[in-house]
Amino acid sequence: MPPNSRTASNSRLVNGPETPSAPIPPPRLLSDKAYEDLMQLLGTRGFEPRARLPGETALAQRLGVSRPVLRQAFARLREEGRIDARKGSGTFVTDALPQVKPLSLGTLENIADIRAFLEFRCFMEGEAAARAALMRNADQMHQVSLCRERFDQALADGGDAVEEDVAFHDAVAQACGNRFFSMTMTALAPQTRFSIGLSRSLAGRPRDARRAGVCQEHAAVEAALKQQDATAARQAMEAHLRGGIARLFGSGAND
Repeated sequence: MPPNSRTASNSRLVNGPETPSAPIPPPRLLSDKAYEDLMQLLGTRGFEPRARLPGETALAQRLGVSRPVLRQAFARLREEGRIDARKGSGTFVTDALPQVKPLSLGTLENIADIRAFLEFRCFMEGEAAARAALMRNADQMHQVSLCRERFDQALADGGDAVEEDVAFHDAVAQACGNRFFSMTMTALAPQTRFSIGLSRSLAGRPRDARRAGVCQEHAAVEAALKQQDATAARQAMEAHLRGGIARLFGSGAND
């Protein structure tokens, strides 16, 4: 046996038979990582709706990517309607919540649809709130609190606060650190607006009492997120949404 063959044979006897190495997964695209990092920034301090984004060089350095990679992420955000490039002025966060084209849930056509939609929100947003309690950062917590304050102020000023209500729930979803929760909330926005408006117009309890109840429920969600208590956050969000069902369908709706 040639020397090299003998050495290889001895190595197999000592170390065992060779096993094929596992395939190495392809590296994560830098543009995908930049996109997800930007998604986490949108809505936080300095990245609120209508805010002008930092310059490309500064933002690329903050994210640890090159300017061409940043531009790829920007292109995706523009396509989704999350940012808007204005010639000679810069890039701005859009004011309205964007519509997510791949997910269209249609209209709520009847009472059964509305109730099923609200039940779905209980489960989905309860989990989003629980995750947000564990994953949120200081900027995201600030945004949740800011949206809660804007909602309370809009009601105090006599408005319907529908947009502020939607913004509060979207801020909680963004704080959970998983963009699919936020994207789902964006896709649900038309149905959410409709169900909130219907609840405000049809619910039988005195208006002031209803509004005070919603403010207290939002505050309970905010408090649980501040305390980073996932169980309390889930329970507070589910209680809030089930309160909405009760306000719309009557106090025995959850029996």
